[in-house]
Amino acid sequence: MYIEQGYKGKLGAWNFFIIPVLFILLMAFNYVSTKLMLSESDQSMEALMSQMIDKIGKNVFLAINLMIFVVGLLAVFFWVKFIHQQTLTQFTTSRKKIDWKRIGLMFVLWGTFSAVTTLIAVYSVPENYELQFNWTSFLPLLIISLVLFPFQTSFEEYLFRGQLLQGLGIATKSRAVSWIVTSVLFGVMHAANPEVEKLGPSIMIFYIGTGLVLGAMTLLDEGLELALGFHAANNIIGALLITSTWTAIQTDSVYLDTSVMPSFSIIDALPIFIGYPILLIILGKIYKWKNWKEKLFGRVLSKEEFLAIEGESSYDEFQE
Repeated sequence: MYIEQGYKGKLGAWNFFIIPVLFILLMAFNYVSTKLMLSESDQSMEALMSQMIDKIGKNVFLAINLMIFVVGLLAVFFWVKFIHQQTLTQFTTSRKKIDWKRIGLMFVLWGTFSAVTTLIAVYSVPENYELQFNWTSFLPLLIISLVLFPFQTSFEEYLFRGQLLQGLGIATKSRAVSWIVTSVLFGVMHAANPEVEKLGPSIMIFYIGTGLVLGAMTLLDEGLELALGFHAANNIIGALLITSTWTAIQTDSVYLDTSVMPSFSIIDALPIFIGYPILLIILGKIYKWKNWKEKLFGRVLSKEEFLAIEGESSYDEFQE
């Protein structure tokens, strides 16, 4: 009962929305101000990012952007632990302890899949990719990726599949509403990415679809561990293996996408509609998930019902 873990704190459901709302407002302000700046300068996002990278270099640009999420994650942890007074374990999982093996397994599983499929794509249409591997720039990238990307991906997971999922679930008493709304918001958060400008709004299928599978993992497994491992592997492997001049994350990766007219087609969406469900089925077999319908679309217990299940001896822990 991961959503119900939100009852284990001193504040009401409203507290789950403070940081997410502030973050969403910040993203909206950044999106609008960037659009205004680009319209005034008659530049594209791609050109603006290119100018900044030329001045400070890809690795420094990446590190600066990721450091924002270090501050964000620490702010979320501080709020949860000291304001809401919910333990980080309760914020992460319904298990008694955070299952690091789950995080590691998911990281290896999805990291391997991402690496293999990326290399298949490269060797299927080699004319669209340029080998740019250079140890001098790749080694700093590797260090930055392993150290800082987990902060970025964990911030997004704890924000959307943590605070918002628990908060919306408790407020609406609906697992489906909390799952779907957080997934859509996760997709909308990426609307300001230059990929959307380059590939068109159809790329939002990928972002929202990824949000749905991450939310499904969290609800079915009753914890954030699998989502944390998936998200970290996805971003780290992507940053290390392939980049382009028009993505939000531009790195000194192994390959450079040189496609003249990149697009997001129905074929690109197939992994979302076919691959993600298969992944959930595999994980379901590994972790013996049951009651899928109830976990995804069922009712969230009230605080009183949850306390009755947890035991009256824990009552003081949940008092507001």
